[in-house]
Amino acid sequence: MGSPLSVASAIVSLLLLSCLGISPTEAYDPLDPIGNITVKWDILSWTSDGYVAMVSMYNFQQYRHIQAPGWQLGWTWAKKEVIWSMSGGQTTEQGDCSKFHGSIPHCCKRDPTVVDLLPGTPFNLQTANCCRGGVLSSWVQDPLNAVSAFQITVGLAGTTNKTVRSPKKFTLKAPGPGYTCGNPKLVRPTRFVMPDKRRATQAMMTWNVTCTYSQFLAQKMPTCCVSLSSFYNDTVVNCPRCTCGCRNNATDSGSCIQADSPHLASVVSHPGKSANAPLLQCTSHMCPVRVHWHVKLNYKEFWRVKITITNFNYRMNFTQWNLVVQHPNFDNLTQIFSFNYKPLTPYAGLNDTAMLWGVKYYNDLLMEAGPSGNVQSELLFWKDKSSFTFDKGWAFPRRIYFNGDDCVMPPPDAYPWLPNSSQRSVISTLYSVAMILASGSLLWAHR
Repeated sequence: MGSPLSVASAIVSLLLLSCLGISPTEAYDPLDPIGNITVKWDILSWTSDGYVAMVSMYNFQQYRHIQAPGWQLGWTWAKKEVIWSMSGGQTTEQGDCSKFHGSIPHCCKRDPTVVDLLPGTPFNLQTANCCRGGVLSSWVQDPLNAVSAFQITVGLAGTTNKTVRSPKKFTLKAPGPGYTCGNPKLVRPTRFVMPDKRRATQAMMTWNVTCTYSQFLAQKMPTCCVSLSSFYNDTVVNCPRCTCGCRNNATDSGSCIQADSPHLASVVSHPGKSANAPLLQCTSHMCPVRVHWHVKLNYKEFWRVKITITNFNYRMNFTQWNLVVQHPNFDNLTQIFSFNYKPLTPYAGLNDTAMLWGVKYYNDLLMEAGPSGNVQSELLFWKDKSSFTFDKGWAFPRRIYFNGDDCVMPPPDAYPWLPNSSQRSVISTLYSVAMILASGSLLWAHR
């Protein structure tokens, strides 16, 4: 049941993609099928030689967010527009403005790239929903911070509502590749409601641009993996070897160092030319992040799982990390410890997917590799007698995402197996002892 379902799910997804005419490099996420980042281009007013626009980005992805150093939004002008001024953001380059005398535009490039301003920017340079360093939260975790915006004054002589053209060829980096943006679409002008809710204004014109994410475009190798273990088997199923690259290979995604190396501190504190390159702890799987699912205890009417997320990157902290787990027993989740939880129901009537993330100021920061580079929690499930079993890998997850990226699962034939019939009498005795010892914990869980 368990692991074969994940294989079947993958096959069904591929068949669905082929039927829809979608290539694997395009974006389709079965757990967030309509998730996207929408760029809204609102023309607020006309000027003597152009217009003033508010450009907003709404992250409608339920669990995928943009971390520091933040987003970069680019486009190509339809004509010969320039940006006279900006607030809430800035272009990375000014471009060639040599033909202008007197007032110099903020940017003269035909294909500008805009970045968010940093926290602490002077108030006169800010606008609403700006100045977070390009960090964009996911919709479920923090909807108030899932919006980013900047305002621009565009210059092009003779521009009117009949001659204005939308920018084209939008690009969104976060900060690397992964997002593909469609063509701008003219939509109903946006209405803006005043804070006192007694007056509303509306944009002169509005274009929408939809950007979707593909993990295939974002990176060549996976970024996380899953390991498994259980109380009924001594076997610990590690992440598959070379899941995210191999050690001592010139083509791998980064270098690694042993955790007990005497040079560890000096290497981490002196990144040199590879300041942005990952420095991983040497492992057999070479993944920056590992998620471990341990089937911990079996009660009469409940069962317990322990989840541990470990960071193996010495140069990366994960702020506002999140985990998405698919398992059929989430419909009967009784209690969760030290993590936030929200069910995700992308398909009506099916509650088998959970989004988990850290508690603010407690464990919402996953530290870099080292003794503190992990977070953990326990889940208590009620047993539905019609479906519950420890047989055939049912107790293990079907799919796990970390920060929106699909983690590599071990092969199904490697999953911890139940003891055979000759061992069941011994295991039954152990179960009875475990039940007695755990009864106090179960009572505590229901307080």
